[in-house]
Amino acid sequence: MSETAKNKIILSKKDRWNVCWRSTFLQGSWNYERMQNGGWVYSLIPALKKLYPNKEDLSAALKRHLEFFNTHPYLAAPVIGVTLALEEEKANGAKVENAALQGVKVGMMGPLAGVGDPVFWFTVRPILGAIGASLACAGNILGPILFFVVWNAIRIGFLWNTQEMGYKAGTKITEDASGGLLQKITRGASMMGMFVLGALIERWVNISFKPIVSSVKLAKGAYIDWNHISSGAKGIHQVLTQWNMGKGLSLEPIKVTTLQGNLDSLIPGLAGLLLTFLCMWLLKKKVSPIAIILGIFVVGVLGHVVGLL
Repeated sequence: MSETAKNKIILSKKDRWNVCWRSTFLQGSWNYERMQNGGWVYSLIPALKKLYPNKEDLSAALKRHLEFFNTHPYLAAPVIGVTLALEEEKANGAKVENAALQGVKVGMMGPLAGVGDPVFWFTVRPILGAIGASLACAGNILGPILFFVVWNAIRIGFLWNTQEMGYKAGTKITEDASGGLLQKITRGASMMGMFVLGALIERWVNISFKPIVSSVKLAKGAYIDWNHISSGAKGIHQVLTQWNMGKGLSLEPIKVTTLQGNLDSLIPGLAGLLLTFLCMWLLKKKVSPIAIILGIFVVGVLGHVVGLL
């Protein structure tokens, strides 16, 4: 056995479990500037301390992991696993660049973020909650106990197994780093992350311009005449038929066209996309994310006061 192999630092199962346990507190120091970065570094500390016994190397490792990170708290586990494998190889002399580490993290966190909510928050947890609640309503004390035990068993089991899956996958990646596999995966993950980010812009970035461009009085018969609508269920049926299901009449006698309506007819979500590009450009110019957030807040308030937004 070579001297290098003898001195190689390997993360034990206990080390990896300590990281997994700490990852349950991933959102404990969530912040608006870099989201989960504090919890991310807190999770990695047991592994980094073992991999980098030298104080300067440990400090450098902690600093490179204080960059922006944000994903579903449970789906962070496979990203942590891959990161542990890459850091292990880096600590043992492999040429793993800091940019590659960050690229893998950013590339994975975007696609995985969209998986966690529908699986955990909208499926598993509501089902377990409904079962526990039905038992509790019947006076059975096992209701809340069952929910607590089963939910945490699923949660912790998922965190550990997906972290181990990521760790094993990361080891295979670094074994072929000389062949360019790591660079290819980093590039592919980054592309996927940008694709998901682009899809989320239209959903999460919403800007609505209030100024009215035109107001046109509609001809009689082009809008619903509320004075001739019956009361009760029959009236509701008439309105639905005239408005949407049948004639397509307007709800109001005056058609109002807003600036936002014109923009949406041109390219829906254009304003949100432009705002995102502006923020990306400012970040590239080293403008503080906090300053950008405060600037958007101020502009939003002022725009609302003057009637623009």
